[in-house]
Amino acid sequence: MEQWKKNIVVLWFGNFFVMAGMTMIMPFLSLYLQSELNVTDIHEVAIWSGIIFSANFVTSFLFQPIWGKVADKIGRKVMLLRSGFGMALVIILMGFATSPWQLLILRLLNGVISGFNPAAVALVSTNTPKSNLGFAMGTIQSGAIAGTILGPLIGGYLADTIGYRPIFYITGACILFASLLVLVVVKEKFDKQSAAKQQVMSVTDGFKKIVKIPTLSALLAVTLLIQFATMSPMSLIPLYIQELNPMLTNLAFVAGFVSSITGISNMLASPLLGKFGDKIGSNKILGLCLVGAAISFIPQALATTVIELAAARFVMGIFIGGLTPAVNSLIGKYAPKGLETRAYSFNSSALALGNLIAPVVGGIISGYIGMSGLFWISAALMLINAVWVYKSLFSEKSRAVNHE
Repeated sequence: MEQWKKNIVVLWFGNFFVMAGMTMIMPFLSLYLQSELNVTDIHEVAIWSGIIFSANFVTSFLFQPIWGKVADKIGRKVMLLRSGFGMALVIILMGFATSPWQLLILRLLNGVISGFNPAAVALVSTNTPKSNLGFAMGTIQSGAIAGTILGPLIGGYLADTIGYRPIFYITGACILFASLLVLVVVKEKFDKQSAAKQQVMSVTDGFKKIVKIPTLSALLAVTLLIQFATMSPMSLIPLYIQELNPMLTNLAFVAGFVSSITGISNMLASPLLGKFGDKIGSNKILGLCLVGAAISFIPQALATTVIELAAARFVMGIFIGGLTPAVNSLIGKYAPKGLETRAYSFNSSALALGNLIAPVVGGIISGYIGMSGLFWISAALMLINAVWVYKSLFSEKSRAVNHE
């Protein structure tokens, strides 16, 4: 097997376990606080649950660009190992927490040392033949998205079968194993001498330079919208399903299935659409999938049965599966030389910001206009973003860069 293919296989599993480790705590966090950390008041449980779950994404949003700056100077594989081994240790320690404060600190620390995904994407972007870049991006990113969506489902299942604390040990061990595979199998072509000659740029200056490029600012907005569309209804889907079918007796299972089906179609579609993007152009895939994702929200808003809702979310997952690899492929194309990992890190920060604000904003919006209204707004935002992307990616300057 060619080395770039080995890199993709190993980093797929690494991305999956890292992102699953960040989200798996969602379904049993409140129960873990009650049964293991001695938080008995329901109001306190709700407050601690929200703070602890969000903590990971707050520090991740802040620190991703910093690690991106370091990676552009010393290499991406080093950042993979730093993040992988660090997160493995921190997640295992979560299983030993005896108070909510300890768990909160560990979740904050987990976000600080995160950065596996942007480093993995940057490494693949710079070590894969250009003719296979879309396929590579689709494959590796499908692992991250699948971990984000399926993490809560896996966490809920394990909580019912083996208890709460062992989940942290198992997840940490899986990330540790994936990190060891990275150490042994993954190889990177990185010119340290050339990187050392590059002018050192602060995180703020790097951000200003990146967002001044219209294409990159539009792509960051796509990533933020992907997470908003995926995560904003997650906590509200059980209520929506109950509204569609008040007679359901297995509501939790059905809600978990409907929530996860987006991740399943996403995981299946990403490599295929990424490969298709290698043939017709990632910019065209991005435009088509933005419009398709926007349209897929309409049947969710109009659904009258659970089956209709599940089918619409499955279709949405297919289009979102095409968005992510296209975004990553185009970031690699338009990022300034020497700032590739920095650009991917800002994109990862946009993803973390989406994870952070989506449940809150989604809850507020649905409180005023209902779940169907939330879907209509998501559709409108996707269409607006499609227009923005069209103007930035299909301008004369962008076509010139694309032609080069």
